[in-house]
Amino acid sequence: WDAGLRATWKPGEAGAHRRLRALLDGPLADYPRQRDLPDRAGTSRLSPHLHFGELGPRQAWYAVRAWAAEQRGAGRVAAADSWLRQLAWREFARHLLFHFPETAEAPLDRRFLQYPWATHYGEALRAWQRGRTGIPIVDAGMRELWRTGWMHNRVRMLTASLLTKNLRIPWLEGARWFWDTLVDADLADNTLGWQWVAGCGADAAPYFRIFNPVKQGQTFDPHGDYVRKWVPELAELPEAYIHAPWLAPEDVLARAGVTIGETYPAPLIDHREARDRALEAFARIRGRSGG
Repeated sequence: WDAGLRATWKPGEAGAHRRLRALLDGPLADYPRQRDLPDRAGTSRLSPHLHFGELGPRQAWYAVRAWAAEQRGAGRVAAADSWLRQLAWREFARHLLFHFPETAEAPLDRRFLQYPWATHYGEALRAWQRGRTGIPIVDAGMRELWRTGWMHNRVRMLTASLLTKNLRIPWLEGARWFWDTLVDADLADNTLGWQWVAGCGADAAPYFRIFNPVKQGQTFDPHGDYVRKWVPELAELPEAYIHAPWLAPEDVLARAGVTIGETYPAPLIDHREARDRALEAFARIRGRSGG
């Protein structure tokens, strides 16, 4: 397990500054477009270095501001602002944890103390942890996490949504697994992220957000390259079915060497049915005071 971490990360201040320089020389210019594509090296991957203090947030902030000032242009400034907003979210997470320290283990939205989470979920939780949910982009993310100690942010949201919304497994189970496996595990960021996705944290959205992992995969991994890398048993499937292999005709599955339920698991959930159950569960606490 740890071999993948050693191959992926170079700890230390020198490694942090190399990663920052690589951001400025590479993906930052196209960051707004590339940041949501998990098959691309479109993000900074500075989070582990920031967490361990190998690079300070002010250092990163001023380096990106200076990069934008080198060649003033709308595109360059917009790219810098887009990345800096993510750094601001990191600081907001610290603000929340400082003022609401109980949120490391309890929901910010107190209504969720009464949310009807699933109770017997051990098998489903283990399938999620091992990247065996039968939902390709979720399984790809969970396997990337296990192999490298990192997961793309878009996929973090999808894996968390499947766990908390579709499976209705308590968000703390996911937060604890990420804490154990992420090389950038950070109490403030982890808490903010999981509570945001679960719907029980700081969120201005006027609705109960439930991601459709198939549609998200088709949007952000349209050719299936991310799934093919981390779920190689599906690599020969055509694009039309890479994010929903259970819909593929038998002859397509046979040509790709895929047998649902054998070489690759059947999906744990039907998204539409699971979504309806999640909305019903939320309706049961909606009218209660947030406290």
